[in-house]
Amino acid sequence: MRKLLSANFSRLWKSKVFWLCMGCMLAYCLVYMWNGCRQAQIVPEYHHSIDDYYFNFAFSIGAFCALFCSMFLGSEYSDGTIRNKIIVGHTRRDIYLANFITAFVASLLIMLVWLVGALAAIPVLGTWEMGVSGLLLYLLIAMMFVGAFVSIFMFIGMLSENKAITVAICIFLFLGLLIFASMIYNDLSQPQMTENIEMTVDGIKMGEPMPNPQYVSGTKRLVYQYILDILPTGQGLQMWQLGIGSPVRLLVSSVCIMVFMTLGGIWIFKRKNIK
Repeated sequence: MRKLLSANFSRLWKSKVFWLCMGCMLAYCLVYMWNGCRQAQIVPEYHHSIDDYYFNFAFSIGAFCALFCSMFLGSEYSDGTIRNKIIVGHTRRDIYLANFITAFVASLLIMLVWLVGALAAIPVLGTWEMGVSGLLLYLLIAMMFVGAFVSIFMFIGMLSENKAITVAICIFLFLGLLIFASMIYNDLSQPQMTENIEMTVDGIKMGEPMPNPQYVSGTKRLVYQYILDILPTGQGLQMWQLGIGSPVRLLVSSVCIMVFMTLGGIWIFKRKNIK
C-alpha cells in the first residue's frame, strides 16, 4: 500500500488536470470573494458577512471532484498502469484503496485552495459570525461530502476502462444529482403561506395570507428532507445557503455512502476482467 500511495502521489504532483483544477478553483474563489467585498462597499447599508460567501465552494466542488477523478483514474487504464500494478503483485483491494486515498486527498487540496484564498476577504467582510465551532462543523461536513463524491466517482472510474466515457458519466452524473437536489431544495423552500395581493380602484392592497398550494408538508416533506441530506449535492446546497439543519444526519449519510461505494467498488473490481 505504501508503495502504491508513493507512486500515486508522485504522479499527482505531475498531473496537469490536478493543477488545472487548483488554478481554476483559486481564480473562481478570488473573483467571487472580490465581488462580495465590492458589494459590501457599494451597498454598506445591507448586512454583509464572510459567512455569506465563504462556503460557496460547496456548490461546485463536486464538479471538480468529477473532473479530476475521471481524468486521473481514466489514465490508469489508458496508460496500462493498473495492469502493471497487478502484474508486479499488488492486490486489487490495495490498488482501489490507494487510488481512493489519492483522489480524496487531491480533492481536499482543491477545496483547501478556496478556503485559503477566501481569507483575503476578511479585512472587508470580517470574520465568521457562526464562530469557530460552527466553522469547524461546516468544514467537517464539507470534508465528508467531498469524500462521498470521490467514492461515487471512484466507483465509476475504477470500473470503466474508457477514459472518455468515464469523464462523460461522472460529469453528467454530477449535473443530474445537482439538478435533482436543486428541485427538491426549491420545493422545500416554498413558504407555507403566500401574500394575497388585491388590485382595487385605490391601488394595490395586501389581503389576508393564503395557503401556498406548492408547500410540501407531512410525510412528503420528511422524505424530501432526508433525500436532500443524503445526496452530496443536497448537502452542498444546504451549506451554500447556510441552511444545515441536521449535521449528524449529513455526516452519517456521507460516511455510509463512502463505505458502501468503496466496499461495492472493491468487490466488483476484484472480479473485473482487465484487458
